[in-house]
Amino acid sequence: MSNNKKIKEMTKEYIANTYGRFDVSISKGKNAKCIDFEGKAYIDFTSGIGVNSLGFCNTEWVEAVCNQARTLNHTSNLYYTEPGAQLAYRLCGLSGMNKVFFSNSGAEANECAIKAARKYSFDKYGADRYEIITLKNSFHGRTMATITATGQDVFHQYFNPFLEGFIYASANDTDDLLSKINKKTCAIMIEIIQGEGGILELEEDFIQTVLKVAQANDLLVIVDEVQTGIGRTGSLFAYQNYNLLPNIITCAKGLAGGLPLGATLFDEKTADVLTPGTHATTFGANPIVCAGAIAVLESLDIDMLFDIIQKGIYMKEKIQKMKHVKSVGGKGLMIGIEVDVDNKAIVNRCIKKGLLVLTAKQKVRLLPPLTISMEEINEGLDILDSALNEV
Repeated sequence: MSNNKKIKEMTKEYIANTYGRFDVSISKGKNAKCIDFEGKAYIDFTSGIGVNSLGFCNTEWVEAVCNQARTLNHTSNLYYTEPGAQLAYRLCGLSGMNKVFFSNSGAEANECAIKAARKYSFDKYGADRYEIITLKNSFHGRTMATITATGQDVFHQYFNPFLEGFIYASANDTDDLLSKINKKTCAIMIEIIQGEGGILELEEDFIQTVLKVAQANDLLVIVDEVQTGIGRTGSLFAYQNYNLLPNIITCAKGLAGGLPLGATLFDEKTADVLTPGTHATTFGANPIVCAGAIAVLESLDIDMLFDIIQKGIYMKEKIQKMKHVKSVGGKGLMIGIEVDVDNKAIVNRCIKKGLLVLTAKQKVRLLPPLTISMEEINEGLDILDSALNEV
């Protein structure tokens, strides 16, 4: 029979050591609660880094996934299947976009967006217009293109030479952004809220500047919604909180509720840029994964999105009153807590007391399941308060 020690030993021996894991082994879970192999319980304020949008083992999600697994598991994209078509129809209708390409992760979705932006500009202007402006402190993935697009020097080592053609501007600095645009620029890529970068929100004036300069120079606007999308901020996508319709949107994480799925959505201008042979993937639009995503989207009705907003407001108000908290930011159930003590020490104290939380730069980051109950919220906040009081 498995136990915590055995699972940790097997992991260390057989899985590549690329993660700084916390001292937690998870055996099973339901909604925002899980237990380890020896029965210790945790409240989960992480949802698998924003992936378990409906929590652990949501009943409707499980039923949809199992029904599809019994019907059709995989065919490849050489053939047509219903789950992929139905999911694309829903995503385009809910986002205002025209077409979608399905992949397996947020990094792959962003890789697709980068290729599409460069091909759009190549088709229209030729080979010398390929630079993409991203923001300092951003995070877009760990492939060679997306790690280069990421505006953090800490990621730009070990793997030289990095892909050329990325320019970095300071978030919320319109003058710096405008100074980086030149005749080689083809697109501007942003996160509405920089997640891994510390829950930093873009200001509306800055977003509108991005839109105006892009329209004036025929630059594509790419919005990375890998972490902010699929209800996380209280709207289906974070850009919908602003007067903005991007040319390309990327999403992943919470889209399939725990299964690997990325999506790159295109507007009318970009819908037909990628043609047969220019981009592909083996597992994209897998029927089982798409069935899980459809279940997620069907859950995200107006009432649930409003509930996400209200829960986020409630959590931020409670957290703001806690010891060592300097500020609380974010939208909906994407919350960043600025503290005046070591955030990693807080995380470890929370784990010992039965609460799973994350970090983002020097902040404590909370990404609870969108379905989290008020009882689970209060139980988790009591643990967080206790941990902060002990630091």
